[in-house]
Amino acid sequence: MSDTSADPPGLNLARLREHLERAMPGTVRGPLRAERIEGGRSNLTYVLSDDHARWVLRRPPLGHVLATAHDMGREYRVMTALRSTAVPVPQTLLLVEDAEVLGAGWYLMEYVPGVAHRDAAALTALGPERVRALGLSLVDTLVRLHAIDPADVGLADFGRPDGFLARQLRRWSTQFAASRSRELAGIDELHTLLTERLPHSPAPTVVHGDYRLDNVLVDSSPDGGDRIAAVLDWEMSTLGDPLTDLGLLVMYTETAGAGGGIIPAATTAPGYPGARELAARYAERSGRDIATLGWYVAFASFKLAVVAEGIHYRYQQGKTLGAGFERAGEMGPILVDHGLAAFKEH
Repeated sequence: MSDTSADPPGLNLARLREHLERAMPGTVRGPLRAERIEGGRSNLTYVLSDDHARWVLRRPPLGHVLATAHDMGREYRVMTALRSTAVPVPQTLLLVEDAEVLGAGWYLMEYVPGVAHRDAAALTALGPERVRALGLSLVDTLVRLHAIDPADVGLADFGRPDGFLARQLRRWSTQFAASRSRELAGIDELHTLLTERLPHSPAPTVVHGDYRLDNVLVDSSPDGGDRIAAVLDWEMSTLGDPLTDLGLLVMYTETAGAGGGIIPAATTAPGYPGARELAARYAERSGRDIATLGWYVAFASFKLAVVAEGIHYRYQQGKTLGAGFERAGEMGPILVDHGLAAFKEH
């Protein structure tokens, strides 16, 4: 963690405490402290604590924020809806959508103990058997998410599944145009291929939108057991094509450690299942046809390239917090190349 000062960037603890005392009387007991959790490159996450308890607060990034992105209410709603399902999520506590307190919307949730594995060394320490089991558990959790009937959890209106893939392509193209600060070789060709080869989607499900190993918390017990304690970072969730989640998971596995570790390298740990095994596990457990997986991997590459360019844009404006942002600009070319290759390799 970092930013252990009284007021980390993005938080005003005095205003926050005053609001919490009104909205949740008796919750905060003693001095309120905050530490920002590093690792994410989008919404800002803080651990709040007093002398008795801990909570987690999420708010949008500082500076340039793209339209429709960083919707605090969206994250809060989907986690609240999934609380009673087989998908582990933190308990949600409070949503504040106006900017009066912190200059942007934010929400509060319970603190869940666990590790978000971002580097290979920590994951390797578990040993190959546990690492492999964890990778398969990640897929099984995704299958459980995609098996939920949105109407059963109050999410029937959470998105517009009809025309989902075409609309996603338009959305991310618009996002790229809003953050474009340089030429990115191959991205227009990638977009054209995605448009021309648009697949027919299976039945819609709740889609996480950014499903990967370092967006879950892993609780490892002393007896050698590991479980996914919570799925986090739901800001891109919606109703749509479930294979977009699988394509993203496969893409992250295939590009793990690329660019000298710019892309999270944890899944390079010995024992972690390869992309083909993960995809086969998903197909077997979900019963879905994954013959067009190459398109979804290419789309995931395109989408992450756009995200990386947005981060690069904010870094150039001096609106990022923490280390590592200076290399965000290196991600775009790697991801575009991977997206173009995906059409040939899958």
